[in-house]
Amino acid sequence: MNAIVISGGPGSGKTTLLNALKRRGFNCSDEISRKLIQEQVSLNSENLPWKNLSSFAELALERMVEEYKKSLAFNEVTFFDRAIPDIIAYLKVGKLQVQGSYEAALKKYPYHHEIFMAPPWEAIYINDTERWQTFQEATELYHMLAKTYQAAGYYIIELPFLNVEERVDFVLEKLVQNNSLHILN
Repeated sequence: MNAIVISGGPGSGKTTLLNALKRRGFNCSDEISRKLIQEQVSLNSENLPWKNLSSFAELALERMVEEYKKSLAFNEVTFFDRAIPDIIAYLKVGKLQVQGSYEAALKKYPYHHEIFMAPPWEAIYINDTERWQTFQEATELYHMLAKTYQAAGYYIIELPFLNVEERVDFVLEKLVQNNSLHILN
């Protein structure tokens, strides 16, 4: 499977890592949630995670499926900044019911079996217009993400606290080390 996920709680360095992978020539899918929040704010919409998480999650699922399908056309490795299990984890943390459509999408659109998970990193954590959670909330979400990915059958590789270039090297070395080299060629 050529779809490799980088997940983790908000503010843990995922987007910075994805940008570094892009600079090294890899195909990367930007975080859908961040784009959606920007779009919905500009529309003065109620479809925001802090106003209507259920509706926001439906939009995010639709966009993630579109992005997944686009990646198949490239027939090369694509790194994803979050994936379908992230939506499920957000719904669980929000104490909302996870509809069958999320579970069906999870089965229909599988990712590479190894998931790279960025742990909470207080030293780099900042709030911005799309990241409203406290560090404690980001940590809670991280734990739910890990549980959700594991329950879906994915193997989690926790990213170490390193500078971005060293994190890129770590990801690529793990893929080679775990006999996933063929996806990088």
